[in-house]
Amino acid sequence: MHPVNNPIKALFILTIALFSLNTYAENSKEFGDYVIHYNAFRSDTISPEVAKQHNLPRASNRVLINIAVLKKIMGTTGKPSNATITGHASNLTGQLKQLEFKEITEGNAIYYLAETKISDGEYLKFDVKVMPEGEKRPARLRFNKRFFTY
Repeated sequence: MHPVNNPIKALFILTIALFSLNTYAENSKEFGDYVIHYNAFRSDTISPEVAKQHNLPRASNRVLINIAVLKKIMGTTGKPSNATITGHASNLTGQLKQLEFKEITEGNAIYYLAETKISDGEYLKFDVKVMPEGEKRPARLRFNKRFFTY
């Protein structure tokens, strides 16, 4: 194996690894000159150190939604990009949960986190708009996930 020589790439890989512990497949969407990576997971899967550093809750009844926006650059994994992100989640009874995303910057990496409470077995439909800086229209992410609190 070759060591990772690009610090941006290394930081992005570390970020995705930290926030993707219970995901079996990568979620991403191409949008023009950008690739948007996204995930939702229980917050108790992150380490206590990361939670403390970013003032994040760690609980089995809390979900974090993580979004990273990368501008496509030929021959690279992309350049982390700023974006405006808004959205909500809804459950099967139609209850809306507004998502408030906060920007997290670590070195050159930029990602956005929002959190919401869940009940055991709750199935959430996420509807998120991502507007990369300088773009005139947003990308729309729609995805579903069921969460268990055991």
